[in-house]
Amino acid sequence: FFVQQLNTTPEGRAAKAYLLDRGLDSEAMERFGIGFAPSGGEALFRTFKQKFPEKALEVSGLFSRDQNGGLYDRFRRRVMFPIANDSGKIVAFGGRALGDDLPKYLNSPETPLFHKGDILYNFDKARAAAHENGQLVVVEGYVDVIAMSRAGLAAAVAPMGTALTENQLALLWKTVPEPTLCFDGDNAGLKAAYRALDLALPLLKAGHSLKFAFLPDGQDPDDLLKAQGPDALRGVVAAAEPMAAVLWRRALDENDRATPERRALFERDLKNLINTIGDDVVKKHYLADAGEKLARLFGQTQVQRRTGSFTPRSPRPKFGQKPWEVAAPVSARLKALSNKPLAAATTERRAQMIVLALINHPELLHEFWGEFANVELSSTELDSVRTLILERAASEERLEREALRTHLQARGLDRVLAHLDAQAKNLNEWHLSPVAAADDARTGLRQMIALHHKAIVLTRELRAAEAALADAMTVENESAVRALRDQLLSVEGHEAMIAGFGAASGRNANEVN
Repeated sequence: FFVQQLNTTPEGRAAKAYLLDRGLDSEAMERFGIGFAPSGGEALFRTFKQKFPEKALEVSGLFSRDQNGGLYDRFRRRVMFPIANDSGKIVAFGGRALGDDLPKYLNSPETPLFHKGDILYNFDKARAAAHENGQLVVVEGYVDVIAMSRAGLAAAVAPMGTALTENQLALLWKTVPEPTLCFDGDNAGLKAAYRALDLALPLLKAGHSLKFAFLPDGQDPDDLLKAQGPDALRGVVAAAEPMAAVLWRRALDENDRATPERRALFERDLKNLINTIGDDVVKKHYLADAGEKLARLFGQTQVQRRTGSFTPRSPRPKFGQKPWEVAAPVSARLKALSNKPLAAATTERRAQMIVLALINHPELLHEFWGEFANVELSSTELDSVRTLILERAASEERLEREALRTHLQARGLDRVLAHLDAQAKNLNEWHLSPVAAADDARTGLRQMIALHHKAIVLTRELRAAEAALADAMTVENESAVRALRDQLLSVEGHEAMIAGFGAASGRNANEVN
């Protein structure tokens, strides 16, 4: 009935045009059995009332009773998605409203055939694909499942408009050992991920866990598919984080670590959460993993943990200092000038390139941890990026480029990343490229950091010299100003030489290719 309404009635054809405009082609509509429930509230009831007893109609979940006790169509003016059980038999429907005057989504109520906490949308179709490739992706809704399918991810399912249940989780684990939960990258998506984590922790067992994928902030799978194509959607799933990483992220997000007492609370809360794991062996390994991450966060080495000492390792920040809060050393003479803004598009640009170099080459991060944590960034936006990079690096032994970029995008920083990429492309600096050799990237990064620090110190000294010259126009003061300006020009010239070398390296690499 619903499919016939979609394809043959004027109202249904308008709904079909809407679906086509959303990118759902006729093949997808047929494969997923999509239909349309007309407005009015009596069309389905009139069709069925001669064929079935009223009691059967009432318990089907397709009809509701009005105040006079009569039955009318539960679904009206909605695109309809059939919901099948494990064996592929339709047991319920979900409807998406066309128009803002109705609730956006409406599912069948609980019936003798349909218990929403036990069923996953599209599971009957996804199961075969999941067995074949070992991957099963859980998204939030029907349209998201279809978007995943259109992107080539056929093993996609969705809960029934509610948070994942224990029975649904058991169904997932019967199919694959590590299903991927895909959430929107906004706060609501993060909270949903944490709810799923709370559900899963007590149920973990050896070989069974979850992975978490986060979409760019403000985008659902359908949005991302339309904006960037199937590769972008597949990339989000490929960059999914292990459950232990999300547990750690949650601990970082929800705890302040500014004082020894708060750090103790942070550690206690994290361990209390891990202690909810029912399987003792899994719990033991989670506690060990958390211990490693705590040690990296607070700068404690393996040897120090064994001996009981707790001295920060160089170049890590001292105990209690957040890595991005460690100030670069400056002379007492210059401290008074440190609150003045640095001139400088060149200084800002160099800071951007330092950050981009470590986004594109995160394998260098632990080598440059101290320098990166100490480098002065005049932009609060760049400082936020650095904060996220360092916190992510503290939670992982090996930080992958694509996973880091996806993590930053999920935190709403795609615009910043796009700007940094465009800046690097305009400057034609080869060592910033993701495909640059690690040695080239290392050399370029080391020189950029040294030049950046030198330029900042020289700029401050120049301001001090200019202030002295304004107070006393002496030959000595004028010479000091001129000498400092020459040194700054020399720094900029050296940077241009590095950029030229980088461009030449890129050309040579292209010629080799």
